[in-house]
Amino acid sequence: MKVPQLFGTNGIRGVPNNDLTLELATGIGRAAGTFFNSPKIAMARDTRISGDMFLFAVASGAMSTGTDIVYIGELPTPGLQYYCKENHIPGIMITASHNPPQYNGIKAIDSDGTEIDEEKEVKIEEIYESRNYRMADWDRIGNYSYDSTGIDLYMNSIIDSVNSKAISESNLRVAIDTGNGASYYTSPEILTRLNCHPVSLNANPDGKFSSRNSEPKPENLSDLISIMKTGKFSIGIAHDGDADRCVFIDEKGNFVDGDRSLALITKHTVKRGNSVVTPVSSSDALSEICSEKGAKLILTRVGAPIVARAMIDNKATIGGEENGGIIYGKHQYCRDGAMTMALMLDLLAREKKPLSELLKDIPEYYMIKTSVPRNREWNEIKELITKKFTGKMFDFTDGIKVYDADGWTLIRPSGTEKIIRVFSESKFSEKAKSYNEEYVTFLKNL
Repeated sequence: MKVPQLFGTNGIRGVPNNDLTLELATGIGRAAGTFFNSPKIAMARDTRISGDMFLFAVASGAMSTGTDIVYIGELPTPGLQYYCKENHIPGIMITASHNPPQYNGIKAIDSDGTEIDEEKEVKIEEIYESRNYRMADWDRIGNYSYDSTGIDLYMNSIIDSVNSKAISESNLRVAIDTGNGASYYTSPEILTRLNCHPVSLNANPDGKFSSRNSEPKPENLSDLISIMKTGKFSIGIAHDGDADRCVFIDEKGNFVDGDRSLALITKHTVKRGNSVVTPVSSSDALSEICSEKGAKLILTRVGAPIVARAMIDNKATIGGEENGGIIYGKHQYCRDGAMTMALMLDLLAREKKPLSELLKDIPEYYMIKTSVPRNREWNEIKELITKKFTGKMFDFTDGIKVYDADGWTLIRPSGTEKIIRVFSESKFSEKAKSYNEEYVTFLKNL
């Protein structure tokens, strides 16, 4: 199957006026308008400085095809996706998710609220490359309008998906760091409506992400972790730039890996016979939980759209990735940071135990995540790895997953940056570290 060249794992991304130009954005807008052939396309953006520039460029391109644009504001990517699903119209999100502030991107949403699949991305790219646009006559050019109802529609849908009464009665104190991103209003407001007594950090829109880097990793969440170590809060929560991801800090100030939060929510959500979907990058802890619960675990390539499609095909209720991106099928088939937040609050309210206690029931694995610059073509790197490590077992579902005696290492090219990601896991921390160092050293010496 032909693979997209412009669309990466999660949309088109680049640096404005460098590899992401206005000409490209306008052309993609025209190509998307031509491909979708819909009376309306919904659009939203995150808080990045270049957001308006790309919003209007893409919107102008789409309007030139005779498509009306409905802008619903600065809000999380899953907020736009829910709006698209409920209104049965496609969408385009202007975001670079967790990437640094100098990046921006374009993400296309299908009319069912899911990110479009690779086949549709290829078709949009082919229209763009051929310039075979559907250009409207002067009196049929699309209009631009604003719909302010999208934000409440999204927030209310999340509150309605959990036991809001139980959460409200639990008197939870929550510290939340929205990182100046798209959830600066929505997540604190959801917490307020759930009577959670939130204290917010960085809950103002700042396209430079001045307070912290957008990706919610431990080293970027020192302020939130410090607050949690005071012992005055039930749970800490953090999002990335477009809030399709959510990570947690327990009541003692310990960062909770996305793998463990996914395994915990899965443990308390799935029933015997259910299907759970996750990429090959996820921890074996999830495999153990699924085995314990009698659920079927389906492994896919990395990428939220791929996981979501597999969930739809297998009627799965829960799925997600190791980075804090959880998909709750009963709400919508996409990663949703606020929905993940609400599911965890529901779990705390139901179990009446602190997060650190609940996590004791999750099998403990150690995962090391690193990356190295990609200075060669991936196929060449792949061939060199298989030659160097002959005799080991390989899985080629996505990149190369190399199995060692007490763990595994996944080596794959990033779909959004020119780097090679290297994930190593073992039940023994020193083993995970040594495996990771071995493969990283090999890649650096190529």
